[in-house]
Amino acid sequence: MPNLGVLLVLILISAVPAVAVFLWFRLARYPFSPRMFLVSLFVGATSVFVALFLQNFITGIGILPPLTDRASLFAEIFIRIAFTEELARLLLLVPLFLVFLRFKPEQVSPGGVSVETMAKASGLVAGVGFGLLESAVYGAADPVNAILRTLITAPVHAACGSRVGSSIVIFRVRPALAVLKFLSAVAIHGIFNLLVVTPARFALWVAIFVAFFALATSVQAISRGMRAEDYER
Repeated sequence: MPNLGVLLVLILISAVPAVAVFLWFRLARYPFSPRMFLVSLFVGATSVFVALFLQNFITGIGILPPLTDRASLFAEIFIRIAFTEELARLLLLVPLFLVFLRFKPEQVSPGGVSVETMAKASGLVAGVGFGLLESAVYGAADPVNAILRTLITAPVHAACGSRVGSSIVIFRVRPALAVLKFLSAVAIHGIFNLLVVTPARFALWVAIFVAFFALATSVQAISRGMRAEDYER
């Protein structure tokens, strides 16, 4: 087991994406409060435990076939891993949004910024929080793994988290689109994981491209929604 110093280093490495996103929000002067940032980050990190519970539950009831062929591998990656992790984020983001809409509405839609834009930003931060804890946990067994996960998996968690956040707030008015957004997060996550375990020579590079392209589209959507000229008046 790594000593306290190694654990601290692992946490610091895993926290790099969170610090980067926080600085981005601050330097861009987005009306996303530090309180909302920290709560979203905490919710994302906590959702790791919910995902583990869901994964163990699926394994325990035996609804998925054993890993013996390609079909079972797809089920493992897309259902037991990608679906449960995105569902875990959704299950914890829903009460977060409800609480802030009820008690802190000025932080959910400040200065004319749409609620959907704020939900995208909160979901992205939650995804970063998920990646932070996951990278630290896996890094405890293999420190090099923490670095790789910070660089490679954090972007896909952030991108998928943003889409999950958006799906929550638009569900009442556009339920079909909300479901599609959630499923797109599952699909991106699953495709990334599938590429990572594929032994083909360039599969890992394609996975990295998928992660950063998905992140770039989320960042662009948040930036566009946060800019003053795009506010709904």
